[in-house]
Amino acid sequence: MADGVLSLNDRALVVADELARRADELGASVRHVGLARIIDVGVETVGSLDAGVLVARACLADLASVRLGETMVGDIALPSVIVSVPHPVAACMASQYAGWQITEGKYFAMGSGPMRAAYGKEVLYDDIGFREKPTAIVGILETVTLPDKAIVEKLVAACHVPERYVTLIAARTASLAGGVQIAARSVETALHKLHELKFDLKRIVGGFGSAPVPPVAADDLRAIGRTNDAVLYGARISLYVTGDDETLADVVQHLPSSASADHGRPFGEIFKRYDHDFYKIDPLLFSPAAVTLQNLDTGRVHHAGKVNHAVLTESFFGGADA
Repeated sequence: MADGVLSLNDRALVVADELARRADELGASVRHVGLARIIDVGVETVGSLDAGVLVARACLADLASVRLGETMVGDIALPSVIVSVPHPVAACMASQYAGWQITEGKYFAMGSGPMRAAYGKEVLYDDIGFREKPTAIVGILETVTLPDKAIVEKLVAACHVPERYVTLIAARTASLAGGVQIAARSVETALHKLHELKFDLKRIVGGFGSAPVPPVAADDLRAIGRTNDAVLYGARISLYVTGDDETLADVVQHLPSSASADHGRPFGEIFKRYDHDFYKIDPLLFSPAAVTLQNLDTGRVHHAGKVNHAVLTESFFGGADA
């Protein structure tokens, strides 16, 4: 692990325990499926913005600071999520990235958090490392349904931990906490895109980002549109990197979402155009709106992209996602 002591899952467990202790205060609830602990922050509960901050911290294995701020979309003030990430590959790629589709029967969830490092079957880990054999796991589930016994048993088998050492934090996309934890992925989306562009992630030594928290949508399909727009059209990030400037000057042009031919319309509209199939959408779209690369070796700054207030306004406050 990055600090040489605690595993990703150990670090996230400390945050999950706080979330469980403060569940009533934060609009969450705690229950057990078998011996596994399930923390509901936005499936059958209302949740809260503050619960979302703790979810984001757990998702990042508590290797980042996460706080709420304020941003303007047009003339309307919205909360924003600000993240500062001193260990970006471990926090964002090994933990936060939603790289695990968890299915069983009719159940579906996008799985993220450090339990992925215990599972370790994603090809991504061949490049970044950080696989681990923890004594307990913490996972974040973006889902409309709380996990049942079959899901718990599947995760126990996949991650090789006893059921009593499983903690799952669940929220639907159309929830306060769900919106926060997705908006907290501003830096992660840039790292994932850099990985797809074959950039050496070892050159990235820190990251900082912010993105608006969209209004909670009436249903999860509409929420998928708004939360994606929050990052694609509203996120601003800075990465602190080392090495030569030539590669940075080139790669920064490919990093913002505007590098994609699908850029320019609300995500809900794009998603519908591709029959609600993520894999048909140009993968270059999934990245922040504005990216700055600061070279710590040379002092040079490389920037591309900008926030698109018109699309955000249409997505958040218009009828584009109806």
